[in-house]
Amino acid sequence: MTTAALFSAPVASPVLANTWPTESQKVAWDAQVTPPGFDPATSNPWGLHPRFLPTRVAAKDGLTPGDIHVDAVARYLYHIEEGGTAMRYGVAIARGDLYEPGTYTIKRKVRWPHWQPTQNMIDRDPELYADIADGMEPGPKNALGSRALYLFLGDRDTYLRIHGTPQPRSIGGRASSGCVRMVMAHINELYPNVDIGSTAFLYSAEDSVTAGS
Repeated sequence: MTTAALFSAPVASPVLANTWPTESQKVAWDAQVTPPGFDPATSNPWGLHPRFLPTRVAAKDGLTPGDIHVDAVARYLYHIEEGGTAMRYGVAIARGDLYEPGTYTIKRKVRWPHWQPTQNMIDRDPELYADIADGMEPGPKNALGSRALYLFLGDRDTYLRIHGTPQPRSIGGRASSGCVRMVMAHINELYPNVDIGSTAFLYSAEDSVTAGS
């Protein structure tokens, strides 16, 4: 598996949004994006294929608990657990050649993050991002959704994220501009179990391996 290529041009630091949500606001938004009586294994108001619902599976031998593995072919994210198991989630990956396979370190986690499109994204589709070039406030319509795990190469922020999405029907497809998308209710379950310093392996379509069954 190759290390992901760096962006060809520097990306400006995100402009901070105007507001910061309170804890009560975050709790209210969590309730808004969580189905009533939520059961990760069965709740499916999004109409996902059942295989994309969270499932505990047997992990392959030798994988490090706490690490994340993303299978680009099956569109699965595996979070490796102690005791030889993994939680498997359905994801969406980047469209076309925007998917960046590599080995990353998770160095930041944010509940209800702000978001700003990168300059590369704006250059590719200026009309799409014209109204949000300076960033989006947190909330259920924010492109990063309810949770974000920030992927780094060394000390460099790659601007790639594993994050919630306000477009849950994209799960199973290729939809993003580089990031790995999850249903917000699913990443809310995953988020507290991921430690800063964990490794995230994003496999290429050619090199994808299954971390669990």
